[in-house]
Amino acid sequence: MSLIQYRKPYSLLSELQTDLSRFFGQPVGSETSAEMATVADWSPAVDIIEEEDKYVIHADVPGMKPDDIEVTMEKGVLTLKGTRESVNKEEQDKYTRVERVHGTFFRRFTIPDATDTKNIEAKFKDGVLTITIPKGEEIKPRRIEIH
Repeated sequence: MSLIQYRKPYSLLSELQTDLSRFFGQPVGSETSAEMATVADWSPAVDIIEEEDKYVIHADVPGMKPDDIEVTMEKGVLTLKGTRESVNKEEQDKYTRVERVHGTFFRRFTIPDATDTKNIEAKFKDGVLTITIPKGEEIKPRRIEIH
């Protein structure tokens, strides 16, 4: 079984509405806090590797510190979220180009049932967040006797 990205229903429509509001200069404030949590300014690139005894997730988050990132596990869903601050430089008579994305990111992954969620580890090095999820014993179907 593989890890899959978790998305709330209609989150893409909510993201489109927010993007259009920003594009046309309308205030973005009509969303509830739950809807805002699903809307992200950017999404880090992620590699997911399944090994014999574990799953490993590598997320590229350059320019961030471990304190800027939150990793949570709840009800079989692994959540990565954080905020990368923008670099504001004001230069006179010079053109400044900003291509690096900043703002809030939010990623969710559904974790297979046969994992040891109590021993998940997260490490941060050189702008890469590495999350290791050990596999647990496989849950095998069993016959239940009817009395």
